[in-house]
Amino acid sequence: MTATWCVARSDASREALQTALDYAYSSRAECTPLQPSGLCFLPNTIQAHASYAFNSCYMRRFMAPGSCDFSGTATFAKTDPSYGSCHYPPSPGMYYVGYWDNDVQYM
Repeated sequence: MTATWCVARSDASREALQTALDYAYSSRAECTPLQPSGLCFLPNTIQAHASYAFNSCYMRRFMAPGSCDFSGTATFAKTDPSYGSCHYPPSPGMYYVGYWDNDVQYM
């Protein structure tokens, strides 16, 4: 199985991304890395933050069909969107233990 990531569509409007990002946050996306002191805060753009949050929700939902849509603002990427110290977990070979709180474990 090829690794995939759920990221924000480059053609999504700022307003639609903000609505989808708010939904991702309310769905318990991992937000700690997106805080001002977090490893994924920069670049501080709606596109970058939405991509990280969307992937977080997608993983929390165990990659369920339809869980990478966010009202049409998300798409799948086959290229790792990680950069610098900001790492996006890939889809295959992953599972989560307990509640979302940096307790990701790799198989």
